[in-house]
Amino acid sequence: MMSVAVYPGTFDPITNGHMDIILRASRLVDRLIVAVAENTGKEPVFNIDERVALLEAELAALAEPPANVEVRRFGVLLLHFTQAVGAQMIVRGLRAVSDFEYEFQMAGMNAKLDRSIETVFLMASDRYQFISSRFVKAIGELGGDIAHFVGPVVARRLVAHYRENGLVPPPPAT
Repeated sequence: MMSVAVYPGTFDPITNGHMDIILRASRLVDRLIVAVAENTGKEPVFNIDERVALLEAELAALAEPPANVEVRRFGVLLLHFTQAVGAQMIVRGLRAVSDFEYEFQMAGMNAKLDRSIETVFLMASDRYQFISSRFVKAIGELGGDIAHFVGPVVARRLVAHYRENGLVPPPPAT
């Protein structure tokens, strides 16, 4: 039986931490579906098509992109999406204890809805534990350097987005 996992998220934007989880999870299963949530309730910076394209571009930019990873969008209950693609597991990344409480509750709810689908938690690598999309957006919006937190494709696109919308302040006077 082929092992299939879903790694869901808003990925607004995709960070180096997300990419680390994708690469590590891709080594654990035969097929990994990175599922980009439409999730308009979070008011994403990038629309769903842009987020999917950025994720695909970041994967393609890798020296050795994993052949078993595909990117798909979804706008239904995660469990229904997972069932529809024939996955047996949901991969979730954890950075800190604060993440665990929310993820633990979500895993419990999903298990109650379908006991055949396991939730697997991967701890963020220590060099990425502090990165969050929310902080990356805040730093980028205020003109800070985000190059350490996201891939080059995302960094260029995020900076361009803020410039196009007049949000990046001019550099400080020296």
